[in-house]
Amino acid sequence: MSISPNVPEPREPEHNIYEATPTPRWIPAVFVLAFALLGYLLYAGNTSKTMLENELAQAASKEAVLTVQIDQTNSRVADLKGQLEVTTQKLGFTQAELGQARSLAQNIRQSQKESDDKLTAQIGQVKQDTDVKIGQVSTDLTGAKGDITATKADLEATKAKLTSTVGDLGVQSGLIARNQEELDALKHSGDRSIFDLNLKRSKTPTRVGPIQITLTKTDPKKFKYTLTVVADDKTIEKKDKTADEPVQFYVKGATHPYEIVIFEVTKDKVTGYLSAPK
Repeated sequence: MSISPNVPEPREPEHNIYEATPTPRWIPAVFVLAFALLGYLLYAGNTSKTMLENELAQAASKEAVLTVQIDQTNSRVADLKGQLEVTTQKLGFTQAELGQARSLAQNIRQSQKESDDKLTAQIGQVKQDTDVKIGQVSTDLTGAKGDITATKADLEATKAKLTSTVGDLGVQSGLIARNQEELDALKHSGDRSIFDLNLKRSKTPTRVGPIQITLTKTDPKKFKYTLTVVADDKTIEKKDKTADEPVQFYVKGATHPYEIVIFEVTKDKVTGYLSAPK
């Protein structure tokens, strides 16, 4: 009996089986995003191309308009140039004539400059003379101001000499003047209305303010006089009145008496004033 060698039994070939790995979920998302981006780029490029084409078309249109305007301007310049040449020919100006014109214009400018310089000098002289005269006037005004001040002082001193007394009606009189200087001061006081009196002996009355006065008699030696006053259709005789005496009488509507003061008596004339309440 034979013994068979140990021969291994044949084995069936082994097949390697691998499980399919699932596709990651982010890959499809990447593809979708890539396609979307590509679509956007295509759209944006197309839009930019369209806008560029439109801008080029507008630029070409503007260029055409500008070309037409330039042509028109050149045409106008050519027309003006031709008109200028024709005008120059018609005027017949020569270079010599143009030179004469320029020379004449230069002479006119020179004459005008000389005239302006002369006028400026005259104005300066007038200003200088005016300044001198203004200085003189200022000096005169200063002197006049001093005179006015002195006159005012004299007036105040004269005013201080004015006195008051009782009139022939027994009414206290205001200030009275005894000469022309004091009369001027009395006028400036403004307390009463003053009318100058220069009466001559006459049978005809003289109107002074609101009354009429007739001088009937004078006595220079005794400084006396007689006069007749007509006021409110009433005749009042003031007989043998003395110089510097207030001769008083009432006028209808007046609360204070009118006064006549005579400070100078001559042979046939008296000088003084009528004082009426305001």
